[in-house]
Amino acid sequence: MTTHTEAPAALHAQDFTKPDGRAMTLYGLEPVTVTSEIPSPSPDPVDARPLMRWHPLRGEWVMYAAHRMGRTFLPPPEYNPLAPTSDPAHPTELPQGRYDIAVFDNRFPSLTLNAPTPPDGPAGTRAGVGKCEVVVFSQSAQGRLSDLTDAQVDLLLGVWADRTTRLAGTGQIHSVLAFENRGVEVGVTLHHPHGQIYAYDHVPPVQARMTGQMEAYHAQSGRPWLTDFVEGERESGERIIHDDGEALSVVPPFARYTFETWVMPTRPVSLLSELGASERASLACTLKDALLRLDGLFGMRMPYLLTVHQAPLDGPHPAFPLHIEIYPYLRAPGRMKYLAGTEQGAGEFANDKFPEAAAAELRAVSPTAGENL
Repeated sequence: MTTHTEAPAALHAQDFTKPDGRAMTLYGLEPVTVTSEIPSPSPDPVDARPLMRWHPLRGEWVMYAAHRMGRTFLPPPEYNPLAPTSDPAHPTELPQGRYDIAVFDNRFPSLTLNAPTPPDGPAGTRAGVGKCEVVVFSQSAQGRLSDLTDAQVDLLLGVWADRTTRLAGTGQIHSVLAFENRGVEVGVTLHHPHGQIYAYDHVPPVQARMTGQMEAYHAQSGRPWLTDFVEGERESGERIIHDDGEALSVVPPFARYTFETWVMPTRPVSLLSELGASERASLACTLKDALLRLDGLFGMRMPYLLTVHQAPLDGPHPAFPLHIEIYPYLRAPGRMKYLAGTEQGAGEFANDKFPEAAAAELRAVSPTAGENL
């Protein structure tokens, strides 16, 4: 196990406004320097009028955003809207300059803070209030999240924490979900390494259920669930992939996907902003290790969905465990994990491999095997 004592990755940030009125923040390990105009693919804002309707049987909101039908879809390589602008006559989303990570308002959002009140409609129709942001991990179009240096992954954790704090400060947001979809198999339409942030004016059902379960566990046992979970997994040793001391990766004993991997701090915290410098560095190294092992597993870039779970922002929830869940979409070489009848219709997952076996396979993969894919 490793103990990280170095200082946290520096977080330099500079805010900008795009020609179409959208906000953008550039983050860097060094002070941000911009050497071109701030661009936007179009000077005109998209007329976003998202709305929501209540699903009475599932007890959850469904988002509708008709303007998203016109969003960029698998553009040719010569037009990459997430790369820094090289030809001012054909502007992209990012400027030229020195910075590591960019965050900007999604041009085609599913939710907006100023969503107009829609006309009365069925199923409790209401405005789609929230915020959708794009997080560009690197200026390089060819890389992966796992190609970032340890310091840059650490910086990304800091960016996610900063965005959560800023969104909470609007007074309109009750839950923030940072995530990354990777691979055409999961519907990615832009290959440049990036993720997204969805901020909701309510607590979504997954986070609400997690919070309720964790608070009930704490009330019954008097201990945070994560403390007992980490102790149990360390004692067993069967499912831990990598233990970095202040963070670890594990195939949880209740994994729904074949090589599902969780990355978590070993001290119970509820928000990324609560991590100490050493803890954040450990979490960054463990996350990078997990992603490289998944790519090295079959010798190809594993398609996956990565989600960062933090406590709801509608009040203190100290029992909620900060953690990152990675859902790999291959269960074997060339074999996708499809959500079929029992998963979609009943919410009950069927897994072809025991977590203990999956963890053993991932432990056997050297992270270096995934470095040059």
